[in-house]
Amino acid sequence: MSTRTGSIGPGGRKVEQIVESSEVKSEKQRVALIIGVTGIVGNSLAEILPLSDTPGGPWKVYGVARRPKPNWSADTAVHYIQCDVLNREETLEKISALKDVTTLFWVCWVSRQTEEQNCEDNGRIFNNVLDALLPNAENLEHICLQTGRKHYIGPFDRISRNRNIQPHEPPFHEELPRLPEPNFYYILEDILFDAAKKRERLTWSIHRPAVIFGFSPWSLMNVIGTLSVYAAICKHEGLPLKYPGNKNAWELFVDASDAELIAEQEIWAAIDPYAKNMAFNCVNGDVFRWKKLWKLMAEKFELEVPSYEGEGFSLAKAMKDKGPVWDAIVKENNLLPTKVEEVGNWWFADHVLNAPFECANSMNKSKEHGFFGFRDSETSFLSWIDKMKASNIIP
Repeated sequence: MSTRTGSIGPGGRKVEQIVESSEVKSEKQRVALIIGVTGIVGNSLAEILPLSDTPGGPWKVYGVARRPKPNWSADTAVHYIQCDVLNREETLEKISALKDVTTLFWVCWVSRQTEEQNCEDNGRIFNNVLDALLPNAENLEHICLQTGRKHYIGPFDRISRNRNIQPHEPPFHEELPRLPEPNFYYILEDILFDAAKKRERLTWSIHRPAVIFGFSPWSLMNVIGTLSVYAAICKHEGLPLKYPGNKNAWELFVDASDAELIAEQEIWAAIDPYAKNMAFNCVNGDVFRWKKLWKLMAEKFELEVPSYEGEGFSLAKAMKDKGPVWDAIVKENNLLPTKVEEVGNWWFADHVLNAPFECANSMNKSKEHGFFGFRDSETSFLSWIDKMKASNIIP
């Protein structure tokens, strides 16, 4: 069993943590392997797991990413391992040596042009890591697999092409059946289920966030970072903060997932015996309209918001030649060196702000099983902008 205490996190956010009782606490040290440690949730896991008051902690943490350790990452007690998990030989060599791992946190993905290619390559990297880990990490007891809301609404390429998408009706709950579409989330789940069948006492959990609010200049899907870069470019060029999305996203209620909240839920699922072998949605627990967040962001960057007439534009097209502008912003403000294509995921912002239908995840199952974490989405949104500013990524 467990009890809960409250603490104040970045930006004044209340962080609800799970404190282990003697019934749950283990004698051996917990050892995490984060695949995708520089990603938007991997970065939060890397900051939280080594803390002494983290459930099961302080954890020993291995963090794996394809590129060298970035200069923007927090100075944590993470053992950083550069490894391209798409390279099977390199993965077998480097991951098989991590014999003391007790929990695998899978918070990465690779992006391809079609969902069929996503299925192939994301399945390959998951298999590569499991083939290296399972025969060698005798103490491996739990795998946290992070997927997302595309489980309920279909993959990016289907949505962007309007290919007769028939998503489930919101609010989405975890027991809804799979859609009759290729989806690499389903492939990862099947690989996970197969691994659990082959390994006695290996448990798992699946985590399905919505759009994630968090910090990582290297994330493929960092909407707050992307919009902050757009705002910085608007300010540099003396332009108002014009909203690029459609009327649906502007007017309808939507929800989001704070990266720290996702990390907390994944740690909870790795610790709590009542969270084993189940899938859980993970959203902040409230709803918002983008038209409200847009005004808050404009105030943060001291920009005007022109009236919205119901028609947007493509950020990907509008920002395609802004590399030199961003270089000038970085130089003038003495920011950490980044290229605009690293920090501006324009395609993803276009996707988020042009939602073709209403989306909302139910958190009932998560609460029924003992996880009561939540965030205020407006506070979350602004605090992650503050973190990017404090980390010298944006002016």
